[in-house]
Amino acid sequence: MTRSLTQVGDVVRELNDVEHAQYLIDVKVAAKTVTEQAAQAAIKLSAYKKLAALGLTADEINALTGAN
Repeated sequence: MTRSLTQVGDVVRELNDVEHAQYLIDVKVAAKTVTEQAAQAAIKLSAYKKLAALGLTADEINALTGAN
């Protein structure tokens, strides 16, 4: 497996074992965060569409949800 590279000043090198392990953890956490944010956005969009289908205006929906 090819390791990721890091650059400090003009020096480019492969990550060492500890840095590489932390990098892998960080990538997994970031992916989970993005997935959770996408799911939350889908829930909000679904709720907005349901309120709009009931005849509420955008201003009324925003007043109810606290959105800007």
